[in-house]
Amino acid sequence: MKSCVKCTRLFNNIYKHRPHVTFRSITGLQAWNEELSTDLKHKIEDHWSSRLISPAYNENDTSREKYYVLSMFPYPSGHLHMGHVRVYTISDAVARFQRMNNKNVIHPIGWDAFGLPAENAAIERNVAPEDWTKENIQHMKLQLKQLGCSFEWDRELATCDSEYYKWTQELFLKLYDAGLVYQKEAVVNWDPIDKTVLADEQVDENGCSWRSGAKVEHKLLKQWFIRATRFSKDLLEGLDDPILQDWRDIIKIQKHWIGECNGVLFDFDLLKDSKQIDFITLWTSTPEYIEHCNFVAVSPNNTLAKSEGEILEDGTKKLFIHAKNPINNESVPIFVTDQIEFLDRTDSYLGIPGIVEQDQVFCDKFKIQYRPINLLNEQEIEKKRRLVCKKAQALQVGGYWSSAKLRNWLISRQRYWGTPIPMIHCEKCGTLPVPRTDLPVRLPKLNNKSSQKRISNLNDSLEWLNTVCPKCKGPAKRETDTMDTFVDSSWYYLRYLDRDYKEDMFNIEKAKKMMPVDLYIGGKEHATLHLYYARFVSHFLHSLGLIPEREPFKRLLVQGMVMGRSYRIKGTGQYVPESQVKVIDSKRNKAVHKETNQPVVMSWEKMSKSKHNGVDPSEMLKEYGIDTTRLLILADVAPTSQRNWNSNTFPGIINWQRRLWLTIQEFINHRNSFPKEISTEEFKKLDDYLYDSRNFYVKGATFNYCTSQQLSVAVSKMQGLTNSLRKVPPALFAYSLQFERALACQLILLAPMAPHFASELWSGFTSAPHRLNTDSEIQWDKTVLEQKWPIVDKDHKLDLVCQVNGVETMAIKIPKWEIEKLSKDQAMNLALEQKEVQEKLITRNVVDSEYTFYKEYEGVINIITVQKVRRKVGEN
Repeated sequence: MKSCVKCTRLFNNIYKHRPHVTFRSITGLQAWNEELSTDLKHKIEDHWSSRLISPAYNENDTSREKYYVLSMFPYPSGHLHMGHVRVYTISDAVARFQRMNNKNVIHPIGWDAFGLPAENAAIERNVAPEDWTKENIQHMKLQLKQLGCSFEWDRELATCDSEYYKWTQELFLKLYDAGLVYQKEAVVNWDPIDKTVLADEQVDENGCSWRSGAKVEHKLLKQWFIRATRFSKDLLEGLDDPILQDWRDIIKIQKHWIGECNGVLFDFDLLKDSKQIDFITLWTSTPEYIEHCNFVAVSPNNTLAKSEGEILEDGTKKLFIHAKNPINNESVPIFVTDQIEFLDRTDSYLGIPGIVEQDQVFCDKFKIQYRPINLLNEQEIEKKRRLVCKKAQALQVGGYWSSAKLRNWLISRQRYWGTPIPMIHCEKCGTLPVPRTDLPVRLPKLNNKSSQKRISNLNDSLEWLNTVCPKCKGPAKRETDTMDTFVDSSWYYLRYLDRDYKEDMFNIEKAKKMMPVDLYIGGKEHATLHLYYARFVSHFLHSLGLIPEREPFKRLLVQGMVMGRSYRIKGTGQYVPESQVKVIDSKRNKAVHKETNQPVVMSWEKMSKSKHNGVDPSEMLKEYGIDTTRLLILADVAPTSQRNWNSNTFPGIINWQRRLWLTIQEFINHRNSFPKEISTEEFKKLDDYLYDSRNFYVKGATFNYCTSQQLSVAVSKMQGLTNSLRKVPPALFAYSLQFERALACQLILLAPMAPHFASELWSGFTSAPHRLNTDSEIQWDKTVLEQKWPIVDKDHKLDLVCQVNGVETMAIKIPKWEIEKLSKDQAMNLALEQKEVQEKLITRNVVDSEYTFYKEYEGVINIITVQKVRRKVGEN
């Protein structure tokens, strides 16, 4: 479609007699005589809010590729903050982009609704947590709809709904059936403010709670654990799965958290007077010699340290408790000591004196008898390891590779507002799972009167607590601990697939079609805990044959925090509002308090009401409009980067919207009038310019939407296309096919980010007469969100970039249709034929070479060849 003789004839033909064909127009406000004000933006958004096309995932459509885009579901705090605006605008823009690229998109939303914040807030207000949470959900749901997000609301779920947590309890029972759940006493982190246990991950480097900020205490309590360490090696190896894209630093964080899986865990029963009283999990890097272990050592910080025993020299204590080796059933002594060098983040040790020198020294010092060991060769070691691990696994006493520092998942929480653990305690029959026919185990209802006292845990409700043993039918009590909320969020992405499914946790057949998640969007603060637990559950369910892939999330988009400018009085540290501050030098962060003239420290911090640096999204929507707010949060800074919220960047976006509005106004006017003619040569030159601009910016914007995920750069590319459109004279507005194509592309590229505004612009574009593009490229009778995503023209020339030793030497211009068919060898030969490349190769004294060849985005974006060369041996 590039301008040539055909285009010149078209130009001449239009000048002589402009065709007028009647088409159906898309109905908008048609306020094209008005300037674009905030009031008009609101009118546009009110008009289009109920008209935006957002087709849901079609389960019966097998002709299109599915695309599951998922944003981490929010905690219903009651009000959106700018971090919410950022993540859900990103999510919505991606979902709309993929729909316009003919993908069958799954885009659900829900609420991470259990947990301490809701319970504490309810206590402060003397209301039931359930009522508080439901009110917040309704308010935030309204705000998300105001933001224009195209979520599939018929998939909406809340973790506090019994129809959801019934299946969280089912997950618990599946883990229990697989031998992955146990209860034991442990020294735990106790939050004295929130009065609940915290996992190690929920305690900061200063020993304070991640929620309340209180100094954590240590208590000995009986707790529920999930054996996440059984999948340690799988989870570690899964991070190298080629299915994962853009995990970047998250892989490093996860690998550091899991640790090197260079040893095996075994459960040793603890015996007192030949009776089992508990068990201890021990790690060894030499499982092949486990039958030769002679003692167990624990540090003074271990739970067993307070047990009775005989005091030996140097403060070492030999316990009256023994440990039973699960492989040979031999009992070995247990010592509480600081004479052993424990590995980092460990407080127990398996002593094999025939292998490790410090073990031998310890045995000699405390007169522990041991036998010499015949060392095995490599082949024998591998064989023995397999046999030992296989035996331990069969006995369900370990035998799985893990790191020494990784711990099992402590899920017990001593609070009311959480998923009840489906276990029953009977004095006669012991601890038993709740029968599946009795699920869900619902939380007892709390009215406002019962909420006026501080809610401690489920022990407060005796009627709920007392139940019947499922085995002997005698009196029994329910488990009063609730689950860590990370259990609720470890599998929600599967429940979205069929929220109302009654047979199991999720619809297995739909999971096979719709999993894994193609793009997962959320904050980096969840890189360790949530992603680790979600991956663990996915690996576990995959091991049962219930889902098709081990890894639940193919691609990550880890968005940065939205930061606000804070002001603190130097010396006191008191936060003050910006209105009370006089800024002297913003570049040097110099400011003073207006009333006292005291120095003020300026910094960027996470938005917070207490810091007076928060921005209310409702006020943003009111002052600037929905789409302007969406563009502001996406522009300037890449999604993965920290966003310092600064109004100085606003004029660029606002002016760009005005220029787009003016462009449509002028397009309509020039198509209805007869602008001054220009020469055929000048027309062709500008028509070609628009052709190249269209292809260049479509290529760039598409790449940044899809491949690089740099939505801020996509905004810049679209602004570049606007500049191209604004440069040409009225004759091109009126008579140029390439202007019409470029303007259509401009609006289509904008639509995922600013759907209301783009829809109104499109209505003006399609209302103009004398349409030149009459093929299927532009679907004139459909809205902008129903258009096909534009592609680069086949005849448009792309760059084949030649690099020598990583340095770009030259670019060869090749038509897109030709470059798509170019093989590796053809690309290499073509590069070697170029004079500039040959000169570089001669000066480098190349003796051999290798190269890679790849397409950045399905042939639409540049195809690049990279030639790497080596110099002669010995050359400087």
